[in-house]
Amino acid sequence: MSEPWPLEPVLVLGAGPVGQTTALLLARWGVPSILLDRRPARDPVGSKAICQQRDVLDIWEAVGAGHRIAAEGLTWTTARTFHGETELFSYSFAESGAPVFPPFVNLSQARTEEILDERIAAEPLVDLRWDHEVTGITQDTTGVTVRAGDRELRGSYLVVCAGARCEELRRQLGVRFDGQSFDDRFLICDIRADLPGWAGERRFYFDPAWNPGRQVLIHPCPGSVFRIDWQVPADYDLDAEVASGALDTRIRRIIGDRDHRIVWKSVYRFHSRVADRMRRGRVLLAGDAAHLVSPFGARGLNSGVGDAENAAWKIAYAGRGWAPEELLETYHDERHAAARENIEVTTATMDFLVPPDEALARRRNEVLARAATDPVARASVDSGRLAEPFWYVDSPLTTTDPRRPFAGRPPRGQVPPAGPGVLLPDAPVVVPGIGPTRSRALARDGFLVLTTIGVSAPVRVLRLDEIDPDGALTTALGARPGEMWLVRPDAHVAAVLTDPADLGAALDRAVGRYSGPVFRTEPV
Repeated sequence: MSEPWPLEPVLVLGAGPVGQTTALLLARWGVPSILLDRRPARDPVGSKAICQQRDVLDIWEAVGAGHRIAAEGLTWTTARTFHGETELFSYSFAESGAPVFPPFVNLSQARTEEILDERIAAEPLVDLRWDHEVTGITQDTTGVTVRAGDRELRGSYLVVCAGARCEELRRQLGVRFDGQSFDDRFLICDIRADLPGWAGERRFYFDPAWNPGRQVLIHPCPGSVFRIDWQVPADYDLDAEVASGALDTRIRRIIGDRDHRIVWKSVYRFHSRVADRMRRGRVLLAGDAAHLVSPFGARGLNSGVGDAENAAWKIAYAGRGWAPEELLETYHDERHAAARENIEVTTATMDFLVPPDEALARRRNEVLARAATDPVARASVDSGRLAEPFWYVDSPLTTTDPRRPFAGRPPRGQVPPAGPGVLLPDAPVVVPGIGPTRSRALARDGFLVLTTIGVSAPVRVLRLDEIDPDGALTTALGARPGEMWLVRPDAHVAAVLTDPADLGAALDRAVGRYSGPVFRTEPV
């Protein structure tokens, strides 16, 4: 950005992937940040969140990390589900447009953080500080002050990405964290082994002989590492199983008599919780600090990165005076709705995996018994609906279009048709003065109008027939003659219009109050 940031730096609390992404995206808008973490240094241990969804890779590409993460990660395209040893179904993932990234790649959270750290080291607008455990937050109408030991730091805004265990900070902000914790545990083992044919797929097993009455999930990772998650009872004792040799037996019942090495192991309990408020004044909550979901569907980290992008552009616009301060309230509106959607989806999965009563347990057993031969029953098997970008169709920033009504949550592996509130399909385009690029890269430079007619506006306007020579983007949009597509800085469609006179009102709605040309011109 050619204009300096007019306020104090933004404080970002927590240097995990959500905090790292927030700081890097703020820098992309020319906003300086101070990234604080309570740990003395990075602790690259274990796989943790491994499954990175295509549209999250696309966000990371905006800060120069997407292709690195995708290249180092292991690509998988098929999700297979079994009952015992019988395969019930498998599905692959639909593509809208011509996306540059695969549906999912698996890479350890530790390695993802290292790659993002490299980007932070090269970014002068991000000041990363370890050994800063924030214990107090106060704010006024012009900024936020945090206390870390005997130090105080002042910022214009604060984004709390400090993970689930920040109860005291939520309490100081007056934020509840309602929900539930599940009794069953999950045992995770990262093992290195040669398993031919397993590298391109995710496998989910209901009631296998080697974990009767419970589930097992297997994900491939780079370097011939496989992440295995076993559902285990609440009283499971990992140390006792290691000492007795039962853990080795547990692993061999899956992989057979193959050489293997345990790279990492852990036991976790999962939770389903969401903050009642994701914004308090000049403070935003993001990632696990704001919502926790069960791991089936990989909706934790992926949703947290969505929080980061939503927060970054809105802080940039509000702080620079391009939009009213009230724009920040739509962070809560949109990302709280996304969190509730994730809670709804993952709760349904958990009710199927761990039925809370006998009636649901009987239903699950009946569905699984029929699913091998009955397509209707197969559709009711819930092994986790995999992460997908949230659609802001009910957002106060979205101008609805009765010609393009939202049909609701699409089938597994599918994407909703393009329209207001939905993420812009990605496709190659050629822009005069820029050259070959991609539609989402253009959108993430600021508000954008894609049009099939000539129109003028105080934001960048591009005619589809001039930038889309192969028609891939026009086809993915389903763009009709006379339409104008207004796209937000996070690449979600804000409006689809046919009357140029409506464009100003749609822009007003998309930022709360539109007040000038607000798009990036410098390449990143």
